[in-house]
Amino acid sequence: MSRLGIIAGGGHLPLKLVEACKRSGQNFIVLALTGQADKKITAGVPHRWIKIGATSETAALLKAEHVDKLVLAGSVRRPSLLEIRPDWRTVQIFARLGMAALGDDSLLRAVAAEIEKEGFQLVGAHEIDPSLITPEGLFTKKSPSPESNADLQYGIKVIKTLGQLDVGQSAVVQQGIVLGVEAVEGTDALLKRCRELRRKGRGGVLVKGCKPQQDKRLDLPTIGLRTVRLAFEAGLEGIGIEANASLILDREAVAEAADKLAIFVTGFKA
Repeated sequence: MSRLGIIAGGGHLPLKLVEACKRSGQNFIVLALTGQADKKITAGVPHRWIKIGATSETAALLKAEHVDKLVLAGSVRRPSLLEIRPDWRTVQIFARLGMAALGDDSLLRAVAAEIEKEGFQLVGAHEIDPSLITPEGLFTKKSPSPESNADLQYGIKVIKTLGQLDVGQSAVVQQGIVLGVEAVEGTDALLKRCRELRRKGRGGVLVKGCKPQQDKRLDLPTIGLRTVRLAFEAGLEGIGIEANASLILDREAVAEAADKLAIFVTGFKA
């Protein structure tokens, strides 16, 4: 029987995949990243803790646990090399990448290549739980105003341009002005920063989407209830997230929360 390894970072996505595996009867084990994953993810399920830089040890562990498929799930705070303490194989990966190792996309693609080199099949989170994928169109009562739609369209251009440089997946645009773009700090920190930067008048839009070169099995843009709350607290009018190329955790709950806060959430086609 096929066994899935869930390499778990932070956030709620790993738990959603655990729940999906339980519903479907999929045999699985959680490989929780030390210093990244919430300890709750390991409660009552088969699990092992692994270190980010221990590539060879992790590969051996996966084979010993008879894992043949892997999914990378959850956020990963970029650690320093001192924190990673990379083994020789990881050092070789960094050496091959050179400066490209500083970009999330390049590093993730290198990790994916090493995984596949060992004979594991890499799958996307949406393949484990298809209900997570963002549908196209509006799924809140409130719809974007013409001004918000203009901000959304401009934000799409911004994230696609910056994505080519492997900078980030998100931007906040208000009244045609970019208030902030996501870099290493993540979307939550971007939204908190933009609270202090918003201009008087109507609110802006959080725009999230894939980088043009992104492997859709890895690190898809994700929103959840926390994103909705932080967008509201930042004074934004809504959220635009790329359809069929992003994830929404608890879609119905997200739509309900957004309706209560009178902000829109829409899946755009890039």
